[in-house]
Parts: sequence; C-alpha cells; structure tokens
Amino acid sequence: ADTLARDPQLSTFNRLVAQAGLTEELRAAGPLTVLAPTDEAFKAVPAKTLEALAADPAQLKAVLSYHVIAGSLASAEIKPGSVKTRQGSNLTIAKAGTFITADDAVVQQADVVATNGVAHIIDRVLMPPKKP
Repeated sequence: ADTLARDPQLSTFNRLVAQAGLTEELRAAGPLTVLAPTDEAFKAVPAKTLEALAADPAQLKAVLSYHVIAGSLASAEIKPGSVKTRQGSNLTIAKAGTFITADDAVVQQADVVATNGVAHIIDRVLMPPKKP
C-alpha cells in the first residue's frame, strides 16, 4: 500500500482503498498482486457508479478486492487463464509478449515491486461479475 500511495497517478485508487478500510489489508504480509487503476481509469467510470460505490462501503470493498490477487504474480510469471481475486470471483488474464490484459484492462506499467508483493498499473477499473 505504501509503494502505491507514493504514485501520483493512483491518487483516486489510494483514496478509495483508505475509504473502504483496505489500507492495512494491503500493507499486511503478502504476497499480494494488486491491479491498480490509474486516475484516468477512474475518470472513465460513470459518475453515478462512483457515487453509488462511495455510498456503499461493502460494494466499494468488493470492487477494490476484485483488483487484488493472493500471491505475487510478476509479469514474467503470468500465464493466460483465470485467477481468483480476493473478492472471490475469477479474473481472466492474458499475455502476448509484454502485452498483458486483466479482463478488459491493459497493464500500462508492470512489476511495481512492493515489500509484500507486486502491482501492475492498469488503464481501467475492473468490475466484478454480478452475482446471480
């Protein structure tokens, strides 16, 4: 969490992590992989969606937890397929050379190393699948 907190392009993500009460969880002993959306990614989310998340801490926590994977997954170790997120749903990851995607988000900056894992900066906010 501290490594990501120092990145100015992640200020919205960091603010929402704090609001959802996830800062300590992300600081905890890992290893963890965090897919961190940029501020630009959050600007692309409809305002009503962001307002609804801000008003519903449980849903906000679920969306942010969908960006966290147990275990350290560096770009060199990524294999196409599906990984379970901390939120409980699976996320599809794909890789072609150095081009990596997670669901429909593209990794813009891979392998931001932290003391308890690794982060990948992504260009979209990921939304967990709706439960039936």
